[in-house]
Amino acid sequence: MTEERPALSSFLRGFAHAFRGICYGLRTQRNLRIHAVATLLVAGLAVWLGIAAWEWCAVSLACGAVWAAELLNTAIERLADRVTLERDEFIRDVKDAAAGAVLVMSIAAACVGAVIFLPKLLQL
Repeated sequence: MTEERPALSSFLRGFAHAFRGICYGLRTQRNLRIHAVATLLVAGLAVWLGIAAWEWCAVSLACGAVWAAELLNTAIERLADRVTLERDEFIRDVKDAAAGAVLVMSIAAACVGAVIFLPKLLQL
């Protein structure tokens, strides 16, 4: 039983670190704050329109994927800046690819939103 306590404590500390990372991202990244507002608006629209359970799943996954991509982009940018702040083509390419991943996921999430929300909004 005593072996489980350190494992549980370590497990819970992992959540604390993850939440600290999310808070760091929200505090320092304008785009993540924009995604946060968009997520709240989408959730409000979903409640208002009464979307189905499977639609909630799709919308939740899409929003979560955008947040995850943005947080990974933040981590990559921060680490790259730690390596060097000087102009470096390799680091520029890495940062651009990470930003591109966020853009791709955001477009995909917008498509999910369009498929789910547009027909319902057009029926109003």
